[in-house]
Amino acid sequence: MTNRMENLDRTLRLVRALTESIEGLTLDEMAAEIGVTRRTVERTRDIIMRHFDLEDATDGRTKRFRIKDSPGRAYNRHNAREVAALQTVVDAGQREGTPQAEGLRSLLSKIKAALDSGERQRLDNDLDLLTRLQRSRVAAGPAVIASPEDLTTVQGAILSGRCVEFEYRPDGTASASWRRIVPYGLIHGPITYVLGKRPDRDDLPFLFRLDRMEEVRQSEVLGCPPDGWDLDAWLADSFGIWREDGHDIVLRVMASAVERARAWRFHPNQQFAQDGDELLVRFHSGGLLELANHLFSWAGDLVIEQPRALREIMAHRLVQAQSLINGVSSE
Repeated sequence: MTNRMENLDRTLRLVRALTESIEGLTLDEMAAEIGVTRRTVERTRDIIMRHFDLEDATDGRTKRFRIKDSPGRAYNRHNAREVAALQTVVDAGQREGTPQAEGLRSLLSKIKAALDSGERQRLDNDLDLLTRLQRSRVAAGPAVIASPEDLTTVQGAILSGRCVEFEYRPDGTASASWRRIVPYGLIHGPITYVLGKRPDRDDLPFLFRLDRMEEVRQSEVLGCPPDGWDLDAWLADSFGIWREDGHDIVLRVMASAVERARAWRFHPNQQFAQDGDELLVRFHSGGLLELANHLFSWAGDLVIEQPRALREIMAHRLVQAQSLINGVSSE
């Protein structure tokens, strides 16, 4: 056995001994257990302390050590970095008003409650610093507040294989109308959407804004997506939220922006092809208006090669954008 393997073997034997001991082991007892000097066992103890909750207690003038919990708990224990990451997401969600923030906040509370006093004490200082100096950027966009209770109701319907019933008030309408849908999925973002379809029709699934749904409740009518339903594939059919027939998109990236484009996600199914010093980006997608709006940030670095419909939408958006400068609408 090599020296490295011998050291590992001794360390594992000491971990086991410290776990099994009720009263704990002194340094001399630890050294005798694995057959090393006191100085060597001190180094081994320090290594073990980095990874396990090594408790020390004084027995007269003698200090005894033991691993407080089972070794497996050391790898399930939450550290400050993990808790702070969740705290940052919760804080951003609450600022944005996203409904899933309440579920994450509840999870965070349970995680903190599960920590014992020693773990809390070790986490407190690091957690305070990390949460004060970390933020999830809240991007510009619609400021809407959706009900966490309504989200929970929809999630419950998905789990129980039932339809969802609600009153829906589309944008610009004065009154709400009753709907019953089979829930095909939830899409989270600045706005949370419920994807669903009428159980008595053979229509395609349709998007409903959760914040415009009222009196949301589970239905007595059973309903769930068909076997093999793929939400990711459905999302990939369009560049953004709005649905339309797909187009073969071809974008030519100028040589100066190729490196940036290779590190960019235009679409989940995008394909790159080098063309001399330039780069061709290809994918199939609907949502041309949303794509055109996105491509404003690539002005000067990219040319729309096809489809013609995307070029026409971009030309129209450029005309409309003039009103931002001269204040005269192009409509």
